[in-house]
Amino acid sequence: MYRYGPKRKWVLGTLVAAAQACVILPAALANPAGEAPAQHHARSPWPQASLSAEASTQVAQDTVTITLAAELDGASQAKVAGQLSDTLGRAMKQVSGDPGVKASTGNVRVWPVNDNHGRISGWHGRAEIVLKSTDFKAAAAQAAKAGDGMAIANLQFSVSRAARAKAEQALLAEASQAFRARAQALASAFGFASYSIRNIELGGSGAMPYQPAPRMMAMAAASKAAPVPLEGTTETVTVSVHGSIFLHSTQK
Repeated sequence: MYRYGPKRKWVLGTLVAAAQACVILPAALANPAGEAPAQHHARSPWPQASLSAEASTQVAQDTVTITLAAELDGASQAKVAGQLSDTLGRAMKQVSGDPGVKASTGNVRVWPVNDNHGRISGWHGRAEIVLKSTDFKAAAAQAAKAGDGMAIANLQFSVSRAARAKAEQALLAEASQAFRARAQALASAFGFASYSIRNIELGGSGAMPYQPAPRMMAMAAASKAAPVPLEGTTETVTVSVHGSIFLHSTQK
């Protein structure tokens, strides 16, 4: 049987001693600058606290999305699909004349209709055109040009990406100031002189008001005759700051 010699025992003893030295190494020696890295947070000598703050504002909805839809019935799938294609083609030519209004084809579906005995008795089809613009008046005018075959099926207002980004940029300074004020108030309330930030996370949210069905129905009926004036409301844009801090008994 092989036996460990004195030299092998000395090497193993050295490795064990080195491992024990790493375990008891003071955090101050591992980080002379005094700033505790992430792996030393668990044994940091400073108390920690978590908190959050947020800032909100109302932003005007500057974008409208109008969904136009045509529905047809027929005896065969091919006939319904052909009629839908013709209706969609004519409508797209009518609504594509304004560069300020983005027009695109939405969902197109054809499905069977069954009778009381489960047999196919006909076919039903639906095709959509989606109009999107920041010019409400132009969007309403283009929707009216689609013709009697395309009615307004849905209407939605929203805040554009550019307007939201601008609002969030302004709110960021307000939210961060609120976070710092709350952090200092928390430190003072518990008898500490100052604080330092451990980590920060940013978040945000927005709420889109629901468009009531009666309003959409009225617009669908009126759109067959003339453009309907469109008017959005406002949307809440929020920037939140979540984080944790170290509490210090002396000024930092």
